[in-house]
Amino acid sequence: MLEPSNNDELPAIPGKRYFTIGEVSELCDVKPHVLRYWEQEFPQLKPVKRRGNRRYYQRQDVLTIRQIRSLLYEQGFTIGGARQQLSGDANSESATRYHQLIRQMRVELEEVLDALKA
Repeated sequence: MLEPSNNDELPAIPGKRYFTIGEVSELCDVKPHVLRYWEQEFPQLKPVKRRGNRRYYQRQDVLTIRQIRSLLYEQGFTIGGARQQLSGDANSESATRYHQLIRQMRVELEEVLDALKA
């Protein structure tokens, strides 16, 4: 199994380009201070910073955060182990992201279909 079941319970990622730290916090069920800490620990996390040093995350950042959350909270990795997992096995990482993107698109398509049926 590539993705633990708990990530399935997280809300669908809306189809917008940028997300604030508060939105990402809700989407990933992780507190904002934890997200800021993870930015220091994981080089893959580089949100765009704009006026007043405000962070804006993109969809790929949200998927990466969900992957980090899964590694740390569900699979029991340490920060160092999770960092190694993310950077070490590029094929596994891209496969996991691919599956996350497919799952996300499926959820969004089902929402569109429900809206059309209504």
